Amino acid sequence: MALEATDITFGYPGARPLFEGVALSVAAGERVALSAPSGFGKTTLCRILSGYIEPQTGSVFVDGRPLPRRGARPVQLLWQHPEQAFDPRLRMARSLAEAGEVGGERCRALRERFGVREAWLSRLPHELSGGELMRCCMVRALMVGPRYLVADEATAMLDAITQAELWRALLEDVDREDMGLVMVSHSPSLVEHVATRTVCLDARS
Repeated sequence: MALEATDITFGYPGARPLFEGVALSVAAGERVALSAPSGFGKTTLCRILSGYIEPQTGSVFVDGRPLPRRGARPVQLLWQHPEQAFDPRLRMARSLAEAGEVGGERCRALRERFGVREAWLSRLPHELSGGELMRCCMVRALMVGPRYLVADEATAMLDAITQAELWRALLEDVDREDMGLVMVSHSPSLVEHVATRTVCLDARS
């Protein structure tokens, strides 16, 4: 049981590839930090691992099966800028409903654990702060019962107290459900606290 990426290459039109031949394997229950030089394309790789971008070459497999392109994603991405995760035209209740029943027991329990207030559900994304949106982002990601999470600098914009609170709640779910976790962070202390292993990616893999 693993999230596996093999021979991943990606580049934008008219430019050299950001990376070539990247290979990665993250087992269920494992927490892996990705380390690479600035400009490597870590955010792009995170989006490939979670199915938002197609690689030019290579494949992503989830527990031995190709990463599905439709339905609830078994690999959920926690975005560095959470406003990018939500349709700006939809109120938060509708956005959360994309992952499951908002009034259901699972959603209520997650909202309580991550501090998502009832009043926020009637608001549009721009009416919430970055910290409030990230709480909603974590709730929605966990509602679908993912096998793996990809956290791309997910709490970098938040204050230290909020970061600690959200990571504590997130890791409780990760451990309880034996999820695999891929993380990118420029905070050595956070990586040391969260990751069980660090993978160093060469600038031109």
